[in-house]
Amino acid sequence: QVQVAESGGGLVQPGGSLRLSCAASGNILSVMGWYRQAPGKERELVALIRSDGTIEYADSVKGRFTISGETPKKTIDLQMTSLKPEDTAVYYCKCTSWGGKHYWGKGTLVTVSS
Repeated sequence: QVQVAESGGGLVQPGGSLRLSCAASGNILSVMGWYRQAPGKERELVALIRSDGTIEYADSVKGRFTISGETPKKTIDLQMTSLKPEDTAVYYCKCTSWGGKHYWGKGTLVTVSS
């Protein structure tokens, strides 16, 4: 079993920055990533990092968001800069075990507003 916890959400003005953190415990993980869900929209990938170090970003956040961390350490961060109102969402950390099981955190709210 894997437990996942996010932290770091909050209110920030457009153009500002925010850093999210995710910590997991339990089984060894193959992939850790950040997803977000805005009101009335489906949950979408923001960024992920695999055990081999490869990283993927959604096109909408490339150049503005940076994911860091290592799956063996079971911690990842998401540094978000140049935030826009459309980045407002609940951000979730998702962890995938080597057995293919997915584990989600409860989410942390990010609000970008003046």
